[in-house]
Amino acid sequence: MAAPANGAAAPETVTAKLLDFSAPLDVALLDSTVNAFYGAGSNQERMAAEAVLKAVQEHPEAWTRVDAILEHSKNQQTKFFGLQVLESVVRTRWGALPDAQREGIKTYCSNLIIKISTDEKAFRSEKTFLSKLNLVLVDILKQDWPHKWPSFIPDIVGASRTNETLCENSMAILRLLSEEVFDFSKDSLTMAKTKELKSSFNDQFAAVHELCLMVLNSSQKPDLIRATLATLHAFLSWVPLGYIFESNVIEVLLRLFPQPVFRNIALQCLAEIAALQVGPEYNAHFANLYKFFVAQLAALMPPGTNIPEAYSRGSDEDQAFVQNLAIFLTAFFRAHLGVLETSEELRAALVQGLDTLVAISYVDDDEVFKICLEYWNFFVPDVYSSVCTIEPTSAAVQFSFGGAAAAPPPAGGGVARKALYQKTLTQLRALMIARMAKPEEVIVVEDENGNVVRETMKDTDVLARYKTMHETLVYLSHLDHDDTEHQMLDKLRLQAQLNGRELGWAPLNRLCWAIGSISGSMVEEQENRFLVTVIRDLLNLCEVTRGKDNKAVIASNIMYVVGQYPRFLRNHWKFLKTVVNKLFEFMHETHPGVQDMACETFLKIVSKCKRKFVIMQVGESEPFISELLSGLTATIQDLETHQIHMFYEAVGLMISADTEPKRRDEYLQRLMGPPNATWQQIIEQAKQNVEVLKQAEVIRNVQNILQTNVSVCSSLGHPFITQFNLIFLDVLAVYKMYSELISGAIATGGPHASKTTAVKLMRSVKKVTLRLIETLVDKCEDAEMVAAQYVPAMMDPILGDYARNNPDARDAEVLSMFSVIINRLRGGMEAEVPRIFGAVFECTLQMITRNFEDYPEHRLQFFSLLRAITNHCSPTLFAMSQTQLKLVIDSIVWAFRHTERNIADTGLNLLHELLVMFTGSPAATPFYQAFYTQLVQEIFAVMTDTFHKPGFKLQTRILHHLFAVAQGDVIKAPLWDVSAPGGAAAYPSNAAYVQQYVTNLLATSFPNLRPQQVQATVLGMMELREFPTFRQLLRDFLAQSNQFADQNNADLFSEEVAAQAEAERQKLAKVPGMLNPYENDMDNSD
Repeated sequence: MAAPANGAAAPETVTAKLLDFSAPLDVALLDSTVNAFYGAGSNQERMAAEAVLKAVQEHPEAWTRVDAILEHSKNQQTKFFGLQVLESVVRTRWGALPDAQREGIKTYCSNLIIKISTDEKAFRSEKTFLSKLNLVLVDILKQDWPHKWPSFIPDIVGASRTNETLCENSMAILRLLSEEVFDFSKDSLTMAKTKELKSSFNDQFAAVHELCLMVLNSSQKPDLIRATLATLHAFLSWVPLGYIFESNVIEVLLRLFPQPVFRNIALQCLAEIAALQVGPEYNAHFANLYKFFVAQLAALMPPGTNIPEAYSRGSDEDQAFVQNLAIFLTAFFRAHLGVLETSEELRAALVQGLDTLVAISYVDDDEVFKICLEYWNFFVPDVYSSVCTIEPTSAAVQFSFGGAAAAPPPAGGGVARKALYQKTLTQLRALMIARMAKPEEVIVVEDENGNVVRETMKDTDVLARYKTMHETLVYLSHLDHDDTEHQMLDKLRLQAQLNGRELGWAPLNRLCWAIGSISGSMVEEQENRFLVTVIRDLLNLCEVTRGKDNKAVIASNIMYVVGQYPRFLRNHWKFLKTVVNKLFEFMHETHPGVQDMACETFLKIVSKCKRKFVIMQVGESEPFISELLSGLTATIQDLETHQIHMFYEAVGLMISADTEPKRRDEYLQRLMGPPNATWQQIIEQAKQNVEVLKQAEVIRNVQNILQTNVSVCSSLGHPFITQFNLIFLDVLAVYKMYSELISGAIATGGPHASKTTAVKLMRSVKKVTLRLIETLVDKCEDAEMVAAQYVPAMMDPILGDYARNNPDARDAEVLSMFSVIINRLRGGMEAEVPRIFGAVFECTLQMITRNFEDYPEHRLQFFSLLRAITNHCSPTLFAMSQTQLKLVIDSIVWAFRHTERNIADTGLNLLHELLVMFTGSPAATPFYQAFYTQLVQEIFAVMTDTFHKPGFKLQTRILHHLFAVAQGDVIKAPLWDVSAPGGAAAYPSNAAYVQQYVTNLLATSFPNLRPQQVQATVLGMMELREFPTFRQLLRDFLAQSNQFADQNNADLFSEEVAAQAEAERQKLAKVPGMLNPYENDMDNSD
């Protein structure tokens, strides 16, 4: 470390002085260290200060200095540091402290909280510090309450009655405790501890409830009332119902609701009550609550208020109010709609509330709209299920697309509901049309090699919203087809009149997405009439609109709508032909986006109507495909390469629909004529002079031709084999040549050469070659032909090339391709697996195990290949030498240690499959003898590491398997080292050895756990056979593994485990023959 500047003490000296427990703490020195860390000094000073603070914080006795820090420091940051030290000891070492010291910390924290809270000035000025102190106290309570601090609730309630600011802080503590116990306890507390805390809170809640009501009924202090309401809000979801309905809580909340200062928090409390789903005996309470609420709301927000406008102009408080109002209404209607349908008065109030919610749904805020939309997606199917007769098993979920609207049930309930909600349903149709989200979109992007590719945007918020709105609108359409049709056509005519002048084209786009979304929901005749009108109106609009940009918007909407109605197109050949010819016209339109949209729509339509293009239609002289192939060059001349690939994919689909093999081959030959001619020309030139293949233009041509082949192969499937055979050997030769050129470039230019344009282009040819082979293997229906004809030919040019190549020149697609081949040919590849293993295994492993970042694609594909071998060619794994198998196991361990979740999950899945496979094989004993303890240790290592939390379920599944195997008869020889003292008789069984081994492993890894805790955990792992109870045991173990548990917790833990183990045993005992006869409690009289 560099010498400290300005005569300041060296970090080692500062650390030694601060950790000298024989002298009083030098608080000023600690202050200056904290200032150096947070100050504006050099980076070096900051790092030195950080090292000092870390050393102090990690010292086991550092907590004894906290009182001196908090009392004497003048620096707020230093005080926070002191609290962090205290928090750390409470969370991780509390159980290891002697009782007297724990009592001392508890008393100190309580007194300090009381001291600050009873002084109004200090309470306001040290709010942040006090909040942190409250958190520390709650951490103590989670450990010691109720068994070591049974009087906590009476103490805090009693103290709160003496002082209003102290009461306000007590409310914050009670709220935090409630949240910790009821909301966030899953990962930090054991199941038994959570149960105990909940039970204690329930038993002692009467005093807390009384305190809350006392404050709300008699306090004049707004801050205190707000704090009490916030605390009440945390309680309402779990308190016994009597505290809500048999006291005046609802009355008090409704009284406070109109007052602006309490409005939002009171409304949040009412929303919690509204969401309660309870028995019919409370219906009258909910009816009264709703009636009073609607009356008060009308005074605050008269019917007819323009809520979206008020929201846009309102303050943060006003906007929060609108959101809370949406939460209240949706929660109430979701839980108690039936209650409000019972009387005329309530029905009127219900419709008023629904009107308000519809108005809120127009607010321009994603979060508010999401709350409303989720409810409408619940409400509309609910009404639909009561009105329409549907399958009893699929109520409110499925509906018949394309069938007539189902008849209403004979009883009047459904009809009455439909009449009651008619106005709301009409408003909802208008809402869905006006706010329809954008459907799944395809965007055009450039990949790492500079090639333009199509990418579907998936799993975005907008797409999720579209799915919800689409579903809701289809239900709405079923409830009244005519109204849906009229609203959509009226809006379309309005758009024609406005012609995009006022609001731009966004409303037209949303309208067309809505029209597209209800495809199939009307009866065929009505849908035909509706669609013809829509298309006619859109075409008229396109005619009268000026400007290329505007025409392009309307054209894209026409294409979208048409593409959504394949049923109509299938049934109307002339219309279909006109549409496709129109799309061909659009393919010459160079306006941005139009050609992409035309090609996508063409592909979409062909995928649903492909048969129509290959049969002879009435009035035609030849099938449409023949006509298309005759004018192929002219149709695609203005398209870009990625659009041509899309076009070829669509035509491949058409050809696949022809059932006559001879005609299919002829169409394929005509389709591939232009690319094949160019390919042949390039190959001929290369035979004359190989340098031709180095030209950038030629490389691009080769890449595009191969990609065209991929596109057709992916859509045509097995019949593509005739085209593949034409080019296969030439393709391999070109692959080999480019591979040698790339290796040469990287060998002379170093790793940076792989980033040059020339190398990137050549690699893209290799990648697309591999993709072509992979696609063909995947689609080919003759596995034996693939194994006999193609695999041997690929071994050296592709596999040998991978092994010989420089790491930076190896393509992950090779691994992917062989995974597909093995998954497809299964056992047919067993003979080749050793060769594949030899060529790719070690060299890839060296690339990917250097660190967790390099070669991400190789990582994923490597483990996919290993998984394919495990699942389909297991005999090759059984035949491996111990060294080779160790390499496989080490690579899997490395995978599940990975911080990238998909790689870690692949590793865990792979290990589980491997274990199951070996367990059922003759090689089980040597396998487990070699790797059992290593795997147990490694799985525990990742399970107790916070980076690997998402893999918990798979980790427990593997441990469950390993413990089960140790206790069965799968392993026929000792797992322990028989050459050690004690030999083969060292343990009575493998189960006893595993129990001892895991106990030692956990005891050494977690010195904070007491021996009886570890023993109880391991005993549970051995005895709990059912996976859910086994998983809960491990979850509890993890909750305790980061704490020094006290005796009380350990006892709780072992009782829970013993009870679970006994329950499991009793369950098995009821099944005759399930238990070992020596375990049964039987009569020994004979």
